[in-house]
Amino acid sequence: MPDLQPLSPSERQQRQQLRRQIRLKRRRLTPGQRRRAARRAGPALVQALQHRPTNHIALYLANDGELDLLPAMGHARLRQANTYLPWLDPLRPGFLHFRLWQAHHPMRPNQYGIAEPALAKRGRALWALDVILLPAVAFDRAGFRMGMGGGYYDRTLADLARRPRQPRLLAVGYDFQCVEEGTLPLAPWDQPVDGIVTAGSE
Repeated sequence: MPDLQPLSPSERQQRQQLRRQIRLKRRRLTPGQRRRAARRAGPALVQALQHRPTNHIALYLANDGELDLLPAMGHARLRQANTYLPWLDPLRPGFLHFRLWQAHHPMRPNQYGIAEPALAKRGRALWALDVILLPAVAFDRAGFRMGMGGGYYDRTLADLARRPRQPRLLAVGYDFQCVEEGTLPLAPWDQPVDGIVTAGSE
């Protein structure tokens, strides 16, 4: 990770503009385009994982036009995995905890209107997960990611630097969310990922 300096006003504006543009493009995808991309995500994800363990996978539920990962979890390599969803940790405001989740578990909206597990099912320590699939607004192939702006994932993932075991971190999104290297203004708090998984919508 490079030694990042605080963002300049122009860099902050550039991030905000890029975030608006990509979020708008995601929302404008047709249902058919979303379904096609979701079907392609499974093979792309398996290829990115290669031979790494996939027993415990943290993922997200699509929101704000994000790429839907649920069809990907039906892939033969992934369907037996234990899956976990992010949950806003009330004991550590601004941080995420990952709770065990299955499709039949009841859900409730959090303070942002995003569905999260309603039951206090057991979670799993961040460092003990095999894979964390991260939503992103934009990312590049050098491993840098820009999220929605709340900083939840960045704060949570910063804890991994002090842990003995490291899950594989993969940013996930549509092809058009991958920007050219060097065009994504980086903030000091941005946490790098190990790779990206993209799917085309056309």
